[in-house]
Amino acid sequence: MKFGEEFDLTTKELAPEQREELLGKLKARFEKNRNRHNDIQWSDVQDKLDTNIEKLWSLSEMERTGGEPDVVGSDEETGEYLFYDCSPESPKGRRSICYDLEALESRKEHKPANNALDMAAAMGIELLTEEQYRDLQKLGAFDTKSSSWVETPERIRKLGGALFCDRRYDTVFAYHNGAESYYGARGFRGCLKV
Repeated sequence: MKFGEEFDLTTKELAPEQREELLGKLKARFEKNRNRHNDIQWSDVQDKLDTNIEKLWSLSEMERTGGEPDVVGSDEETGEYLFYDCSPESPKGRRSICYDLEALESRKEHKPANNALDMAAAMGIELLTEEQYRDLQKLGAFDTKSSSWVETPERIRKLGGALFCDRRYDTVFAYHNGAESYYGARGFRGCLKV
């Protein structure tokens, strides 16, 4: 089953009960992890969410695929709040995927079900950059048993590679791999600006 087959991804609106359930989860996570956003108030975040229905749908997709999204700060230029996937390990619903469609199509056999860039686009989010990934790691220990694809510079991708990161030995590492590779413990983490 490919990503999205179990849900209608063309309807980017939550039913009222789904919306309330999601907002409850997000608020509880926000309050439990104040160290991620000390100077931000939940009421301000919810005001933005209430006027951005599509973004709320994207957060629902992040949650549904195991990302445990939470506010990690705000964009100083735009004033938008930044939600990152804060699950302890790379989100389970987004693993065993290669980097992008070109990589997926290059595989002759044993193709994964999907790729990170297309999944992120379908969800309305972006892959974390290496810098964002390192910023996330300042808030806790993430990916100590898994790894996550990160946005790869075009010059590396043109040569067939892609970047991923993890945390081992209390240190964040960035690595390279063929973009067509995939592993059961590698997924991707996303960013959503609201």
